[in-house]
Amino acid sequence: MDKSATPSLLLRLHANDNVLIARNQIPLGQALPELGLRVRAQVPPGHKIAARGIAAGEQVKKYDTVIGVASRDIEAGEHVHTHNLKLAEFGRDPGFCRDVRPVDYVPEAERATFMGIVRPDGRVATRNFIGILSSVNCSATVINHIAAHFTPERLARYPNVDGVVAFAQTSGCGMSSPSYHFDVLRRTLAGYARHPNLAGVLIVGLGCERNQVAELVASQGLGTEVQTLVMQDAGGTRESIAAGIARIEAMLPAANRVARTKVSASHLKIGLECGGSDGFSGISANPALGAAMDILVRHGGTAILSETPEIHGVEFMLTRRAVTPEVGQKLLDRLAWWEEYTRGHSAQFNGVVGPGNQAGGLANIVEKSLGSAMKGGTTPLQAVYEYAEPIDQAGFVFMDSPGYDPVAVTGQIASGANLICFTTGRGSMFGSKPAPTIKLASNTPMYRRLSEDMDINCGQVIDGILGIEEMGQQIFEHILRVASGERTCSELLGLGDHEFIPWHVGIVS
Repeated sequence: MDKSATPSLLLRLHANDNVLIARNQIPLGQALPELGLRVRAQVPPGHKIAARGIAAGEQVKKYDTVIGVASRDIEAGEHVHTHNLKLAEFGRDPGFCRDVRPVDYVPEAERATFMGIVRPDGRVATRNFIGILSSVNCSATVINHIAAHFTPERLARYPNVDGVVAFAQTSGCGMSSPSYHFDVLRRTLAGYARHPNLAGVLIVGLGCERNQVAELVASQGLGTEVQTLVMQDAGGTRESIAAGIARIEAMLPAANRVARTKVSASHLKIGLECGGSDGFSGISANPALGAAMDILVRHGGTAILSETPEIHGVEFMLTRRAVTPEVGQKLLDRLAWWEEYTRGHSAQFNGVVGPGNQAGGLANIVEKSLGSAMKGGTTPLQAVYEYAEPIDQAGFVFMDSPGYDPVAVTGQIASGANLICFTTGRGSMFGSKPAPTIKLASNTPMYRRLSEDMDINCGQVIDGILGIEEMGQQIFEHILRVASGERTCSELLGLGDHEFIPWHVGIVS
């Protein structure tokens, strides 16, 4: 992109594309010097315009990737969207390992650093919370009351503690056990219980639930890492709240005895998320975040891409970067699982995107996935994990999850992510604990409109101010500051107490 020139009305993403992208809203009849004609309809920002005539049935390309076929003849200058573009299902060669390129790792002595909290076992935290988990929905009210007791005034004596947070959830009893759902819930709770950003953990149960506290602790090998409380043994609601408060008060002095020290960026595990995507997400925020993740991987860190339904149609972009055919096949196996899972729940895996995505210029899941996959950068795909499975491989990895933002991020944090980067085009108000969320806006108008919620304006790429690599470097530097303790917008707004949403995979019985 030529940053010295006045930005044009349209963006050409690849020389082989037969559509262009509207940089701003283009009114009906507006002259398009790039095409030598006038636009044939009002086109919203981020939407597509035909660069030439496209015949019915012809492939439509964006970023030199097929995003569908024309459902009728489309004239040059015409708006291209759901009214004249349909999803094209065709076989794609997974090309296992074909695009694997060696990583130019930075020598350990020269790697970027941040000010982290080193736990006794060597794990590194970016925040310092005390967490309270419920084994079952029946103890959710109790843990919320316990956490609410610890107001900023009561925590003032413990300046190194970021807060006491309750992770309430809505399952734990009315579910099949044993089952995959049961295993996923326990794995998620255990992932939070041993998360480095939690200095202390209390698990509260009712007493008669299927997800028994003692069995949860034993099955996940939590041992002495957590404290437990059972309401039916403690004397009921009021007594349990009082007992829980006393347990947390006893944890606070030790939790406060921490200090941030300089550590390598290799200790960072970043969960990558997008929500409220628009037509600019795959042009600015997602590829810029991908550039930042390439830097992180070079410095020894870990980037975690998720949202399996949102790589549907572009999975070949990842399988071709898999370090082994087995890693690539595992990703395809998860997609096959999703096709069966949705069929078994009378749902469709059909490529339809949400109303906000469509309004933002995304016509189908392939177009959305094309941008979503860019968050992972360009380095090799090292491993594929199931939801909330502990991530033990550095570099770029994939964790299976739904596309629903809170569920995906909950799984990433349970897997070990100590920071989240969240891109958005329409404007998401998401936040998370105990790992903070950095929100990246895809376009400048939304960034300005929602400036209190947005941390980084990637719209500078659309505006021609910064290139992708420059934007990626700024994101990486911002990540290091947040990992060192700088507060994100969502933290300043107090978000994250209600975004713990474990994946409900199974039936309720």
